[in-house]
Amino acid sequence: MGLLGATARLWAALVAVAVVAACGQPPPEQEGGRRGGGATVAEATGGETTAGETTVSEPLVPGEGNLIVYSGRTEDLVGPLMEQFEERSGIDVRVRYGDTAELAATILEEGENSPADLFFAQDPGALGALAEEGRLRPLPQGILDRVGERFRSPEGLWVGTSGRARVVAYNTEELDPSELPDSIYGFTDPEWEGRIGWAPTNGSFQAFVTALRVLEGEERARAWLEGIQANDPSVYPDNSSIVQAVGAGEVDVGFVNHYYVFRAIEEQGEGFPARNYFLKDGDPGALVLAAGAGVLDTAENPEAAREFIRYLLSEEAQQYFADETFEYPLIEGVEPAEGLPPLSEIESPRIDLSDLSDLEGTLELLQETGVL
Repeated sequence: MGLLGATARLWAALVAVAVVAACGQPPPEQEGGRRGGGATVAEATGGETTAGETTVSEPLVPGEGNLIVYSGRTEDLVGPLMEQFEERSGIDVRVRYGDTAELAATILEEGENSPADLFFAQDPGALGALAEEGRLRPLPQGILDRVGERFRSPEGLWVGTSGRARVVAYNTEELDPSELPDSIYGFTDPEWEGRIGWAPTNGSFQAFVTALRVLEGEERARAWLEGIQANDPSVYPDNSSIVQAVGAGEVDVGFVNHYYVFRAIEEQGEGFPARNYFLKDGDPGALVLAAGAGVLDTAENPEAAREFIRYLLSEEAQQYFADETFEYPLIEGVEPAEGLPPLSEIESPRIDLSDLSDLEGTLELLQETGVL
């Protein structure tokens, strides 16, 4: 298949991911006890989800002195960084916020007419997909060297800006860590029936499934999805909802990114009955993902885009990620939030994050197994 056909297939897959995610709704209220097959919480805390309305605060017209960013990271999380960068650089930043997969699809659809200078993605899969299509330009080595090799493109086309570990959030009133499985595969045991929460439309979850396919093979990934599905998991729209459900006792465990539990504790106090469980021994369930950024091949202001990435990798911005979003800073000299194990102590699987670009194959598998 030629490049045009491959691009069309990738664009269609990215659109499908975004559309499926946009259709994700909280599970309906159900009668019965705490494991009532998907009872909802009244209000979930804010946070990044896979789907969301794209917002544009100003016309996105390229021009001298302007930086146009397509951001899959939400405004409440990274808006302050945009403002700080504007103040320090004098560069006018104009941002289109939206779902990461949707924005990647938009960039492919816009082609050479895309006004975007920089793509700021929630997860590395979409960055890898754009890199495969030749839509990202190489970054200077001085930028790349700010982070370890595991958190950047081998070809130097994108760089990680903060880390997020996959964990199992568990209810501390119902479970002791010693009662949790050593592997993500342990949750397919029938003893976990009706006790699991997950968010199949969430981008980070889909990146995890992609990693599972890369690390363990297609059939092993299929078996895990079918095993969890057989345990009648409660379906939620995002990580925040899962953590709130775990804390409320609707489910005993949930598959999330690590920082959502930290945010819930900050908002509701140390008594919030949920904590993170980090799987060990290179288990796929301990995957460490990275939010990241890349400069578009059609960028009219590539130097402004590179300057913004340099700012994201500055001590100030990395400290912001540690203190305000509870994500992992990726440069040396900035420590993670108190209570988080250092990245070096997380026994995560080693994987090239650029290999998480096959969103199409993951979506197909999720549909074939009835998860979506």
